[in-house]
Amino acid sequence: MGSMLALGFAGFLGLLKILLMALAAFGLFDAAFRREDAFRAADKQNKAFWLIILGIALVVSYLFSIFAMLPIAGAVASIVYIVDVRPAVKQASGGGNGWGRRGGGSSSDGPYGPYNGGR
Repeated sequence: MGSMLALGFAGFLGLLKILLMALAAFGLFDAAFRREDAFRAADKQNKAFWLIILGIALVVSYLFSIFAMLPIAGAVASIVYIVDVRPAVKQASGGGNGWGRRGGGSSSDGPYGPYNGGR
């Protein structure tokens, strides 16, 4: 019974480690494709700062145990980027996803302009 509980707990910690790595990897990937000037316009740290922090968070979450302080700090940094920095940079770059699409646009816009319902 005790070994099954330990095995289940180890599996949970493994999933938590994967989640922390995925969080850091998403933030790193997202920051890599954002424009540098959008970070300055959003009055956040520069792009290089966030790339370094999120890269360290990814490596630390891979190398160290969940119970160490470094993965927790990396998780906090990743969450700060995703919750605070990413939306501000996204808005400063004109909305969209920041990965090549320019301008807003409605979901009802077609390839040649807005769809007016046949009127």
